[in-house]
This record gives sequence, structure tokens and C-alpha cells, in this order.
Amino acid sequence: MAFDPDRVSTITVDSYSTLVDVDSVERALAARVGDPEPISRRWRARSLQYTMVANHLETYETFYELNRAALEYALEASDVSLSAAEREEILETYHELAVFEDVRDGLARLAEGGYGVFVLSNGNPAMLASMVDHAGIEDLLAGVISADEIETYKPSRELYRHAAARTGTPIAEIAHASALPLDVQGATNAGMQGVWIDRQGSPWELFGPEPDLTVETFHELADELGA
Repeated sequence: MAFDPDRVSTITVDSYSTLVDVDSVERALAARVGDPEPISRRWRARSLQYTMVANHLETYETFYELNRAALEYALEASDVSLSAAEREEILETYHELAVFEDVRDGLARLAEGGYGVFVLSNGNPAMLASMVDHAGIEDLLAGVISADEIETYKPSRELYRHAAARTGTPIAEIAHASALPLDVQGATNAGMQGVWIDRQGSPWELFGPEPDLTVETFHELADELGA
């Protein structure tokens, strides 16, 4: 389905990989391991996997705890032994991840264009509070919505429906922007318009629905909306 800007009154945005760069954890890993890139990649993949396992098992732990377990797995799978204190220091980098250059000004254009902008994330409230503060975007947001509120992770339709209720917006009037294809697909499956923030020129997934719109930055999304 083609993107319809006239239907959009509210915008939800993902956090990790969309507003802030999870690959920046490699700097913390590099201070302790010789080859941080594969560990970082495995850590991120396991974090996402654990959220989906949690959904299917109908169990819940905060994303911070799942992220801790994923980091420990990635280190063990790479035959790297670090102390509990070192692992915690690496994990805490999630509170100060590098912010993508287009975020502040791009979100400002959307907010100034009259759109309510909400963060919709798997992150738990403490993680999201630090992310919003570090990114310097609190004044641009109408709110922050966490999976912790209903103890269900993306890409479950229930979380996107919960977001619609929290924003007070009919779900068809929401555009959800994310760098993660599974998040975009979850949003479209729930009835939102899905916007893929593809900063790396990656191919789209070969399985599942396509995004309604693909852009490289939030500025391009603002252009599409005439903001």
C-alpha cells in the first residue's frame, strides 16, 4: 500500500537503532575484547530473539534484564570471560548510546508540523528516560510508551494497539517509524502505516509485508508529510 500522508495525525518512533545507534556499544566492548563487532552483533540479535521468545512463552522480564542475558550469552558464545562488574559497565552503555544526526532536527520538524510524536519501544521506562534525556528530545515528544506497560514486546499487535489507545489516536491515523523491519511489519499488521528508516541501504526482508514508506532520515519523513 502506498503511503498516505493525509491519513497521518500521530507518529510513533522506535528507539534503539532508530533514534540511537546500538552499534556504538562496540566502543565499550573494544576496551575489553579484541574483536567486538561479532559480539555486538550476536548480542543485539539475541536481545531481539529473547523478546519474541518471551511473547510466545507468555512470560515477561524487562528489556534491560533480557539485554543482560543476551550480552552474557554473546560473551560466552565468543569464549570471552569478563567480571560481573565489567559486564554491567558494558550493559550500562545503553543509557548513553550515540544519537543519529538527523534525530533532533528531524523530530523537531515533525512536532512543529503539528504531529504528536511518541516513542514506542521495547525498552523499559528507566532505559527510555535515560535515552530521551541523552538524546535531548524530551521537549519534542508528546509521550513515551513502553512495552513494560502491558508486558508484551514487539511485534505483537497488542503493543501497537496499546500505543494507539495511549495516544488517543485511531490506529489507522498513526505512522510508525522504525529502523527494524520486524517492527515496521508489526505496526502494519496492527493497522498503522509502516515507515522504514533505512540509513544503511539494506535490502528489505524477503518475508512479510513491505513498508508503506522507506526513507533514510527523519527529514525525509518530514518532507513526505509536508512538515
